[in-house]
Amino acid sequence: MSCPICDKESDAKYRPFCSRRCADVDLGRWLNGSYAVPSSDPDDADALADAARDGLGQQKRPH
Repeated sequence: MSCPICDKESDAKYRPFCSRRCADVDLGRWLNGSYAVPSSDPDDADALADAARDGLGQQKRPH
């Protein structure tokens, strides 16, 4: 298996990476959002998140 960052042979200690450096590069990419899935309509995503947040904690009670 090759390292997904630099294509060198992976090291069992850092699998699937070849070194701690490549593992840290990957973590940095996750943390800064480089691996985020792009959205074609972020306004709808914001509205959906708001609706979900508003619904939390509000359980319907039987009448």
